[in-house]
Amino acid sequence: MPLPKTTREYKTRGDLPQNLKLEQVPFAPPKAIEVTIKIHAVSLQYRDLMVSKGIYPGQRKELVPCSDAAGTIVAIGDEVKRWKVGDRVCPNFFLDHVYGDVTEENKATDLGGHTDGVLREYINVPGYSVVRIPDHLTYEEASTLPCAALTAYNALMGPVPLKGGDYVLTLGTGGVSTFAQQIALACGANVIVTSSTDEKMEVARKLGVQHRINYKETPNWSDEVRKITGRGVDHIIEIGGPNTIDKCIKAVRCNGWVHVIGLVSGGNSGIPLESAIRNAITFRGILVGSVKQFEDMSRLFSARKIHPVIDRVFSFEHAVDAYTYLESQKHVGKVVIRVSKD
Repeated sequence: MPLPKTTREYKTRGDLPQNLKLEQVPFAPPKAIEVTIKIHAVSLQYRDLMVSKGIYPGQRKELVPCSDAAGTIVAIGDEVKRWKVGDRVCPNFFLDHVYGDVTEENKATDLGGHTDGVLREYINVPGYSVVRIPDHLTYEEASTLPCAALTAYNALMGPVPLKGGDYVLTLGTGGVSTFAQQIALACGANVIVTSSTDEKMEVARKLGVQHRINYKETPNWSDEVRKITGRGVDHIIEIGGPNTIDKCIKAVRCNGWVHVIGLVSGGNSGIPLESAIRNAITFRGILVGSVKQFEDMSRLFSARKIHPVIDRVFSFEHAVDAYTYLESQKHVGKVVIRVSKD
């Protein structure tokens, strides 16, 4: 099948989601080390809302947004040996973060931030940057893996990997938190989730989450976490930020891990250093993950037949509505945009 000479893509100019523009632009064949991916689905992150408002650190003001996509390879460059036309793949969040620690150099290759992202019909990326999609997943499901799932996996499988029987606390029922619940349960851990509604916690219950706390009904939820565990949790997926960090310090065990991922709760307070030092708490900032970690995670998803939780799917033409829905925070799991049906 010949490659198209033009493709449709969205552009953000650093204003509001409503200012996303769908454009028809020229499309070039892949370079020698690249593959061309026909994108079938894109999933949204909280980061995409920040980019759409022009407040994501270091972002380009005019770019193709979004980092997470799944699709089919439709062309390969002359030097690409690993992949073939027809392979189902996802590009990694940082195109050049193949293995090891993230660096200043490969941080600059983030899709939808410093470089043009995936909210388009076709994209060329280096062949070393893509990962095979688990066979049991649809394109919509697979599109949720590159950021939210890999961030959760990197947190729980980092320097001190999660063990069976550990306690994991996840804040909320958004994408990263839901994936952390699924990964922890697949590894035999005990999971505690906090959420604002019983309806959202019902989704977590159906996943198998053993302990659920409505933080509106139980504002001192860190005390409840202590009652459940007896000593505090081993790992916390901290997506709230300043307004929740104090309670996380109370909820984590001595020598436990607080994986700092998001800032969705807002606030200005810092980390209470005295408590952190006295309890030997490790705070680890998580910045997605490498291609190698993505491959490891995909094996876990394949082995345990993990299916991502998708709240709602929007059409490519209604991408702005998907942004609006994500910002409403009514979702549990992921919000997805279907780019292509075939």
